[in-house]
Amino acid sequence: MNPQFHLSLPCRHLEATRRFFTEIIGATVGRQSNLWCDINLFGHQITYTKCGAFRFDYPNYSFEKTILPSFHFGVVLKTAQWNELHDRLEREEFLHTPATEFLTGRVGAHRSFFVKDPNGFLIEFKCFDQEDEVFAH
Repeated sequence: MNPQFHLSLPCRHLEATRRFFTEIIGATVGRQSNLWCDINLFGHQITYTKCGAFRFDYPNYSFEKTILPSFHFGVVLKTAQWNELHDRLEREEFLHTPATEFLTGRVGAHRSFFVKDPNGFLIEFKCFDQEDEVFAH
């Protein structure tokens, strides 16, 4: 079994979050109750727990002259999966940022885009030119 990542996040709109991940991203819902749900995000478990209002104040940072959000999470996909998801979300106008290429022609070259879920969390989807360079430097 490949290792799986688990992340738990506060949630303002549980039903909107379920719909976003199933209908827009194409993920599935695992265990759930009226207070929380587990999202299967490409084999990783993201638990959204219903809570009251919350707010994250976070600065942005610059990487290769592109401004990126410092608070986000994401998934590294194979190129074909990334292309399919990107093209579908672009057609449906769900992209928060356009696709950007980073480190072109260098170790760690990859493409990335962000979407925003109903709770305001930014989710990054990446694919690397060379899959074995995810942690290379």
